[in-house]
Amino acid sequence: MSIWWSLHLRREAASVPLARRLLLGAMETAGVDPDISYDLSVALSEACANAVEHGGVAGLSDEAEAYRVTAYLDGDCCRIEVTDFGPGFPSATVSRPRPSLAEHGRGLCLIEQLADHVRFRNRPGRGAVVSFDKMLKWREDALLKVS
Repeated sequence: MSIWWSLHLRREAASVPLARRLLLGAMETAGVDPDISYDLSVALSEACANAVEHGGVAGLSDEAEAYRVTAYLDGDCCRIEVTDFGPGFPSATVSRPRPSLAEHGRGLCLIEQLADHVRFRNRPGRGAVVSFDKMLKWREDALLKVS
């Protein structure tokens, strides 16, 4: 069985915990192992926080003041995509984010540590996309457990 959901959120700090709670609820209901759910929720929070902070150009359009989160649970894999409508990533970030000791800039590296596969890409003139995959483990009572 496969499920997916998509959210269109305003670039506001309050949207980050909302997206995280929706993901955790879906994972709990489906029967995903809590440790995997936690890793994915932290990675999602980092990607959403990045979209909120950097993902728009003020004063352009309502779309520029929003971002989108899409999650796919397909078989034993979960893919999450966070798409914004801002200026995109600096070219060095797209090739490989670098860890930083600064207060900002560690989120993309954290996503790489928590997920199995991560991709950062720009959509020229239309923003950036962070997508990440993680193999799922299931609780014994899982509703969507893959045999």
